[in-house]
Amino acid sequence: MKYPVHHPYSLAAEDVVLQLQTHINNGITQNEANKRVKTYGLNIYKAQKQKNLWWVMLMQFKSPIVYLLIFGAGVSLYFKDILETIAIMVVIVINALIGFFMEVQARSSMNALKEMDVMMANVIRDGKTRSVPSQELVPGDLVPLEAGNMIPADGRLVTVNRLQCDESSLTGESLPADKNIDPVADDTVVGDQKNMVFKGTSVINGNGKMIITGTAAQTQLGTITSLVESSADTVTPLDKKLNKLSRKLIWITLGMTAIFAITGFLQGKSLLMIIETSIALAVAAIPEGLPIVATVALSYGMLLMAKRNAIVKKLSAVETLGSTGVILTDKTGTLTENKIFADTFAFPTESVKVEIEDGVLKFTEGKIEQSTENFDKLLLTGVLCNNAVVNANEKNKDKPGFAGDPVEVALIQIAMAAGIDTAALTKKYVRVAEMPFNSEMMMMGTLHQTPDGYFAAAKGSVERLLEKCSSKQLGALVVDMDDVSKKEILLKSEEMAASGLRVLAFAYQWGKSIDPKNFMSGLTYVGMAGFLDPPRTDIKAAILNCRNAGIKVVMITGDHPQTALNIARKVGLIEEDNKNVITGKELPEVDTLTKEWRQRILDTAVFARASPKQKLEIADVFQENGSIVAMTGDGVNDAPALKKADVGIAMGIRGTQVAKETASIILKDDSFTSIAEAVAHGREIFQNIQKFVVYLVSCNLSEIFIVTILGVVTPAATLLPLQILFLNMVTDIFPALALGLGSGDDTVMKRPPRDPAKNIITNKKWMVIALYSTAMTTAVILAVIYCKEVLHTDDRVCNNVAFITLTFAQLFHVFNMSSNGSGIFKNEITSNKFVWIALLVCGGLTAMVFAIPAMRVVLGLSVISGKLWLMAIMISMLPLIIIQYYKAIQKKKIDNTN
Repeated sequence: MKYPVHHPYSLAAEDVVLQLQTHINNGITQNEANKRVKTYGLNIYKAQKQKNLWWVMLMQFKSPIVYLLIFGAGVSLYFKDILETIAIMVVIVINALIGFFMEVQARSSMNALKEMDVMMANVIRDGKTRSVPSQELVPGDLVPLEAGNMIPADGRLVTVNRLQCDESSLTGESLPADKNIDPVADDTVVGDQKNMVFKGTSVINGNGKMIITGTAAQTQLGTITSLVESSADTVTPLDKKLNKLSRKLIWITLGMTAIFAITGFLQGKSLLMIIETSIALAVAAIPEGLPIVATVALSYGMLLMAKRNAIVKKLSAVETLGSTGVILTDKTGTLTENKIFADTFAFPTESVKVEIEDGVLKFTEGKIEQSTENFDKLLLTGVLCNNAVVNANEKNKDKPGFAGDPVEVALIQIAMAAGIDTAALTKKYVRVAEMPFNSEMMMMGTLHQTPDGYFAAAKGSVERLLEKCSSKQLGALVVDMDDVSKKEILLKSEEMAASGLRVLAFAYQWGKSIDPKNFMSGLTYVGMAGFLDPPRTDIKAAILNCRNAGIKVVMITGDHPQTALNIARKVGLIEEDNKNVITGKELPEVDTLTKEWRQRILDTAVFARASPKQKLEIADVFQENGSIVAMTGDGVNDAPALKKADVGIAMGIRGTQVAKETASIILKDDSFTSIAEAVAHGREIFQNIQKFVVYLVSCNLSEIFIVTILGVVTPAATLLPLQILFLNMVTDIFPALALGLGSGDDTVMKRPPRDPAKNIITNKKWMVIALYSTAMTTAVILAVIYCKEVLHTDDRVCNNVAFITLTFAQLFHVFNMSSNGSGIFKNEITSNKFVWIALLVCGGLTAMVFAIPAMRVVLGLSVISGKLWLMAIMISMLPLIIIQYYKAIQKKKIDNTN
């Protein structure tokens, strides 16, 4: 399929509109959009082909363990042991099937996770702006563009207002591209097509509208993407740590194998026995279910986090979350409700408090006596210098819907409550120019044409807007603005901000001829509005949880310092008497920071009037101090900081698409509480991973020790390769999976952050693993010695007793994975329903292999007496008793120390 319009950049905007049979203001109809979806297809790339299920199955045989087993089967076949050969091959297939189903389940979980993060786009159809999934966009659609938007498809610009786009991902050009609507030559390269915007790039300033000319594979990005047939799998830090662990186990096994082979050779043992036992050692060494269980645990944990309002886009973020030591958070909408309403109006001569009751404006404190003109001008300015959208409510026409910035919505609502017809007002005052809000300038302005002349409306931070004002409104009079007046206004704004209000100043300019390129000077100040955004009710507990977890929470906001301090005190971020705040104006450049300044930044919890650039620099200071930093953001200017942070967290409701694409986590409810819960869950997930890794490694090490010791002492009684494989598939994978799906203990947020540089198994954990493995090995050796020396049973019965003892010792061992501070009978393991299911399944499978004659023959088992079964199970409980006794002693020591 080709582009609907050939080289749209070389055509006039009107010609593109004509060829695509659309409308420059109303777009296409919804019915036409439905038809074009059938013609052009969905606006999505062909999903990267997932591996064919047969290929997934085949890949299960691609591992060192399988190669060793196939070698063992070949050896058995060479020595004409057909049954052994068949049994090994059956085990290979069973092992592959388990891996296959685990991988399919993990893939299914990841696909479900991806479906939760659907990119939405605004589009104008039938003359109305609506939000639709970006995949439903079609050629001819009219799409409005605002700063922070991710471009959802290729398009020809038809209107622009200071529009700039970041096209570095497409062209490699680091500077933003200025856009216009003028046609260019037919042979113009992509980087110079100033009248086009491209899928995957972003709007960083201004606004405009585009007509979609290409979707999916027919975009510039789609053309590049189609050249890439496949992409390499990403190796996460967790994968690297697991691989490092596997290599360590292999070296341990090689050492044990060498000891056994040399000893066996000197003892004159048969070559077949030496080879089979060596294979058994190799089988025992490799926890083949480890990567599978890790993937399932991560994907399951990520899905649970998504249900708790945190969509995790990168696997590595889960591990990093558990190490987070500093959270840099926004104020508005994250610590507060983001439900803005006008509370106070302050004019040069008087102030009033207001509220909306049943859709009518009420004055709750004070009344307007001298400032009627100021109030009218402020409401007029607030309505005109505004991009909020009022949508008709089909169910209740008396209660229209609103979309846009919460402050701008509040201005529209207060004007409507005052009896102003906002729709009629915007028709009368036709907007002809706009200076979009800029986080550096902290102002917004619009220019409007009326039958009587031009009207310029402006709003923004009090400090910045006063710099543009040369006069002020005093009722019906306009007088010059002097420095004394400015100081009085600033003092009043600080008083309002100190009471927790977000303060904006309003100004205007009226004239017969105003320069559209310079209408933000010589303004007349009319007054201020204070907006209230109350703290979220659940924030205090979340911040307290973070403190208990050793996590420093830092607020970085563009608001007034007093507003920031007021909210920080209300949410418990700082103490009531704490006045420590750093403003963006006083913060030095990062390359000039002294040691004292760096320490001051590290000791501060509130930053106000900070720019996005300074947010990035603050993160740098904390990272250079060795902290793992999680950072929230919602705007296009936050993208660099989100990328710089160890964990970037974007707001799902008010966040721009650029922020969402850059971040590794998206909050569906924009709440700080969800961040705290995500950190807690990230810690739980890593704790679960650590538990099942310790469990698997200790079980496998005990098998290595048992095979080596019995191979030297009583070779005929040692565990067989098939028996070890059965143990690994039953007593390893199922309990390990259960540990990976656990909810974690309730102490995860009462400990300091984990050091990310440490391995999954620390030196201390290796000592614990050695203790676990030694205890299980000792129990099995004791059972064999008792059978051989006391009961005088043959080697086959000794082997069976060793098999039963180790099976149940490993099953009981799962209860040793509880936290040291937990009780013996009531902890996160005993309360994990998956553990009990795993134990029932494993116990049933063990009984089944003894009950079915064919299985007994394959695994080298036989029918043994109930007394031997009871003896083996009793001895298998010894490691659990020993370890729990050891833990009780350690806990008592800790309690006595405290």
